[in-house]
Amino acid sequence: MRNLNIGIIGAGASGLAAAWEFARAGHGVDLFEAADRVGGLAAGFKDENWDWALEKFYHHWFANDDDILGLAEEMGMRDQVIFPRPKTSYWLDGKIVRSEISPSALFLPLSPLALLRMGLAGLALKFTSNWQPLERVTADQWMRRRMGAEAYEKFFRPLLIGKFADAYDQVPMSFMWARIVKRTLKLGTYRGGFQAFLDELARQLREMGVKIRLNTRVDRLSVRGGGPAVQTGDVSRRFDIVLSTTSPRLLLKMAPDLASTSYGKGAAALKSIGGLCVVFALKRPLMPDDTYWLNLPATTADKAKGDFPFLALVEHTNYIAPEHYGGDHIVYCGDYVPPDHEYFQLKEADLVARFLPALRKINPAFQPDWIRKWWLWRAPYAQPVPELNHSRRIPDLRTPLPGLYWASMSQVYPWDRGTNYAVEIGRRAARRAMSDKRQ
Repeated sequence: MRNLNIGIIGAGASGLAAAWEFARAGHGVDLFEAADRVGGLAAGFKDENWDWALEKFYHHWFANDDDILGLAEEMGMRDQVIFPRPKTSYWLDGKIVRSEISPSALFLPLSPLALLRMGLAGLALKFTSNWQPLERVTADQWMRRRMGAEAYEKFFRPLLIGKFADAYDQVPMSFMWARIVKRTLKLGTYRGGFQAFLDELARQLREMGVKIRLNTRVDRLSVRGGGPAVQTGDVSRRFDIVLSTTSPRLLLKMAPDLASTSYGKGAAALKSIGGLCVVFALKRPLMPDDTYWLNLPATTADKAKGDFPFLALVEHTNYIAPEHYGGDHIVYCGDYVPPDHEYFQLKEADLVARFLPALRKINPAFQPDWIRKWWLWRAPYAQPVPELNHSRRIPDLRTPLPGLYWASMSQVYPWDRGTNYAVEIGRRAARRAMSDKRQ
């Protein structure tokens, strides 16, 4: 096969991984990114007194995330990946309760029978590889039946409500299966932060001849001369293959010819929600027991009526030492909400003020003067929302437009979004495109 001219839209983990696959096969790659840096949803930022970058949205790798760890190995950077074992917990009955597999799990506030049923259901899921039957039943139905109402109502229903609001009882059990089967006690990161990893990947790609065009928004995707063309401003470039790694909405906006096809209608029907994080740099630690990840319960989809206005409290510096952040204690307040939710409309200071009282609930000693600085990050496309029999709804990587491919986190199902599966689908899409060209 002759050397191909490849265009990739989006320099997140998927786009960078696809570029790696294409470039290693000897093809020329132009990578278009609207932002001023690579990384996408995994991108980070750095305050002036920090040695490490910090992710805008909390991230970690699992010990079985073979795709991204394999890429790090190929890059010669596997020794820069570390795997601490932080504490993860629930907020239950007004206190922090350890939740990961440990001797403390024997003392969860459940009856012995409920604890046994929950443990057996978890083991059954952990050792199940056939997930397809699980997408035919909702998580609400399966967990009530197999785990029992006591454990489900206490632990899992509040988490589903917190994440999916009124749609919590429509999510298939395959979603929960993927989260349980993938979870490991040790959680990984890259020395210097995820941005350092992505920057190193971009550096190596440039050495391989990949042209990474930052601050370059793609306005239109079309077909010209029988192949895909990318328009940026007044410039149109034709390629042998174009791979878009954007959201469904952005794909269809760029490629209006795709919107009227059955493929485009299927992409438009995919559901997702947005994500946001308020990040606090505190002068002292917040959680007294060194918990890294604290799941917060939601008894109602209207968070204004609940005990907490967000889903998760993540004290990053109970995972990675504060010395890397100039001594700051980093706390994320994270939530998933639809893009039309008021959290996407509120002024930044007003949203921060909405979240602040929750910190005092966790630690009554907390005072606003503990805050050195804060940041707010919002992303309207952050979490796909699967439905029953969702595998039938996933669009193919190859679109009906000649030479145009699409790889997004909406297509990694049954797995959940994250950098590992972003790498997997990016490389898989590149291999698929090259294989199609050989035929």
